Parts: sequence; structure tokens; C-alpha cells
Amino acid sequence: MSNAARTKHISKFISLVLRHAPETIGIELDAQGWVDVGVLLECAGRHGEAITREELDTVVSTSDKQRFAFSEDRRCIRANQGHSLAAVDLGLAPAEPPAVLYHGTTQRYLASIREEGLRPGARNHVHLSRDRGTGFAVGQRHGTPVVLTVDAAAMHSLGYQFYVSDNGVWLALEVPPRFITFPSQSP
Repeated sequence: MSNAARTKHISKFISLVLRHAPETIGIELDAQGWVDVGVLLECAGRHGEAITREELDTVVSTSDKQRFAFSEDRRCIRANQGHSLAAVDLGLAPAEPPAVLYHGTTQRYLASIREEGLRPGARNHVHLSRDRGTGFAVGQRHGTPVVLTVDAAAMHSLGYQFYVSDNGVWLALEVPPRFITFPSQSP
């Protein structure tokens, strides 16, 4: 396996464990999603995923989306957002969003989004970005991309709360359809 492929494999594995299923390797995350790096590496190894500290450092430092963060003393690690675990509270303070945020999706989800708005699905939050390009890249991962525009200023003025993760992803509990502008060419 090439170094790039190995790094990608480790990133996906760590995403699964830190965002969705820590129990698969027998670890427990604290209330803010942190786990001791040594415990993570030891338990991963016992479950067939031997990862070195150097490989973990590479995954964290080279992730294009900065999915993970080390604690200040570098002894603990967590995912920056994207959790489906209800017990994880990232401890993010509400923040005033930019006037407009973007959400990348695909054509196949537009009908349900028009009806229900944006929902977190299996995650704890809806993920939004500051720029259209990031929204496009997110949508592109799952098919023909569509970028939706969210009137974050109007939502915020009505009391909807927003949070921004350590890697700059904006988070909301929901986005009702009335705050979403759909591209004119979408069905």
C-alpha cells in the first residue's frame, strides 16, 4: 500500500472510531469526544489496525479537511465535528455566522430538502461552509453536486444557533426550507 493510500485508510478508520463507533475497538470517548492517543493506538492495534504515532501525526497534520485535533499537550485526540454519537458535546459556544453559508448536496436529495429542509441525519449537526467551493466539493463526493445557499443571518436573527468547529465548519441543528435558496436549474 502506498503512503498516500495508507494515510487515507488510517483517516477513514480514525473517522469511524472517533465520530461514530468507538466501541468497535473498545474505547470510550469523554464527554467532549477526546480519547488518550496511547489508548487509541493500543486498542486499534488489538483490533487489527496497527497504527504508529508518526502515522497518526501525519493523518492529523495533512488532512485537507482538518477532521481531527490533538489536545494542547498532544496526549489526546478527537474528531472536530461529524459525530453521530449523542453523548459527544464538542463544547462549542454559539457564534454569529456570516450572512450566508453554503451546503453541498446532490440532485437526488433536493426534493426532500425542499420539503423538510436540512436535517443532520445520523450526525449531530448540519454541516455548512463559508464558501461555495467547499460546498461543491462536499456535494461532488456523492454524485452531481448542487450547492444550496443558506440565509444564516435571517436564521440567527430569529434565534437559531450556529457553532463553528475548530476546523472552520459551521454547524446548525437544522435549516428549515424557508432559509434555503436552491439553484434555479435544480428540479
